[in-house]
Amino acid sequence: MTHGLARLRALLDRHVVGHDEAKDALLLALVCREHIYLEGPPGSAKTRMAEVAARGSSLGFFFYQMHRDTRLSELVGDVVLERRALAEGEGERIHQTIEPGGILTAEICVLDDISRAPGEALNVLLRILNERKFGEKPIPLLTAIATSNPLRDEYYNEPLDPANLDRFAIQLRVAGLIQSGDRSLARALVDQFADGRVVEQPEPEPVLGRADLDALHAAQARIDVPAAEKDRLIEFLRRLVVDYDCDETNSLLTDRSFLVKAVKLLRGRALLAGRERVEREDLAVLNLMTTFRVPEEVHEKVPELIEEIVA
Repeated sequence: MTHGLARLRALLDRHVVGHDEAKDALLLALVCREHIYLEGPPGSAKTRMAEVAARGSSLGFFFYQMHRDTRLSELVGDVVLERRALAEGEGERIHQTIEPGGILTAEICVLDDISRAPGEALNVLLRILNERKFGEKPIPLLTAIATSNPLRDEYYNEPLDPANLDRFAIQLRVAGLIQSGDRSLARALVDQFADGRVVEQPEPEPVLGRADLDALHAAQARIDVPAAEKDRLIEFLRRLVVDYDCDETNSLLTDRSFLVKAVKLLRGRALLAGRERVEREDLAVLNLMTTFRVPEEVHEKVPELIEEIVA
């Protein structure tokens, strides 16, 4: 791991106990310039991790907590009314335009509780994330980090359409330290507060610059992908379809995600490990890509499936 990424990972560790998989996934999203979706119950540090990663990367930053009445203008900027003169003698016309702001001017954004957003705003937002442009104008957005509570009545949220979730190349569930069953992590968090080390946490300081991220992004594009690892990726997909009956009725195995973005994420994982070529252990990123793209009972078997293929 490069010095810049190591500093960002250390910053995450300083502000959040545990959640190693989510922290690694956030670094992967930044290096590969892909969007990431974190789902977990309240109090599981998903929003805190997202905010620390965003602020620590010293990029233009936008944070927004979704709610039932979220309006598109709150996400993309202010609605401005302009008067435009028509031809002589024809008067004038009132024209509505958007003064860009929010997600349109940010390089990284945190979209908290995204599943609470109403459909009208959410559909446009997800199209912006996918195309990285608003209308015909490109936007500077590199990575969006979205969080959501699990789909339960008490959280007052709506399920995201699978096609909308596909906008997020990286997807994972986050559990609380209590639910994880790791008593040492739970004890570490209790100790932090019990001995007074955590009284008032300062805002995370930037530790990774845009130049660092540009260099890392360029470096991941140069990572070698051997033919053997390409074949293992194809075999993984074949096994999902043939052995686990993943088809268009129950899964979302798109060419865009698994034949294009998967290669980028394989390279990104190799880069995070300090290697110049993809190796078999990098197939672990497929576990982060299938969380909500295949049935839950199939996703639980993905680590085992990957082990079979690499063996």
